[in-house]
Amino acid sequence: MAGHPRHATRSPPLSSHLPAQARGGSDPSHGSPSLHDADPFGDTGPFDGGPFGDTGPFDDTGPFNDAGLARFNALSPEAAHSALLHCCGSRRWAQRVAAHRPYPDFGALLAAADEASYDLSQADLSEALACEFPPELEHGAAYAALLALDAAHGEYERTFGHAFVICLDGTTPEEQADQLLAAIRRRMELEVDEERAISADELRRVAQVRLADLTHWLTSADGVSAAEFGLFAPVG
Repeated sequence: MAGHPRHATRSPPLSSHLPAQARGGSDPSHGSPSLHDADPFGDTGPFDGGPFGDTGPFDDTGPFNDAGLARFNALSPEAAHSALLHCCGSRRWAQRVAAHRPYPDFGALLAAADEASYDLSQADLSEALACEFPPELEHGAAYAALLALDAAHGEYERTFGHAFVICLDGTTPEEQADQLLAAIRRRMELEVDEERAISADELRRVAQVRLADLTHWLTSADGVSAAEFGLFAPVG
């Protein structure tokens, strides 16, 4: 992402892709405004597809996270809840993380997010998984890899009833296809309950990366601009 001191020029982390509701508008079943509806960043433009920038490995130090966290703490309850739904699609998770503001540092935010993730009920988890969509390879990936992944994702969804969720943060573009395909095939052999538990933990890790991306974008002095707002939508 532009201006980030740890930014590297490589493919956006697949783990940073937002849930399905970020593709445009809110999910009526959530009974909560979308990021666009709540307008927490002062933007009036629509979602426009596009990748997150790569923050690289994140931590809880530095002025960028501090400034973004301060803005996150200052959001209205409605705007914070809406923003958090783009990090994890469970309403209960978003409510809990929003309710514990203000956070003294980014580590405290991650700890609260983890606690909320560990406490998800089966219904909460189903709600969150229903908002996810399969991670995508960077543009220009080999056609054969795309075909294989499309078939594997389809088989997985028919078996388990939700999109495959995995955190690939830090994986290089060259490794993504092989690691993603190998993970799908490995997890296809699991029992439903075991795979559901793994999906829950991957969702927890994905939410952490999305929170890092969210707080980084909130460092902009004027909020996220119309051009930048498209970066809160998935690749594709």
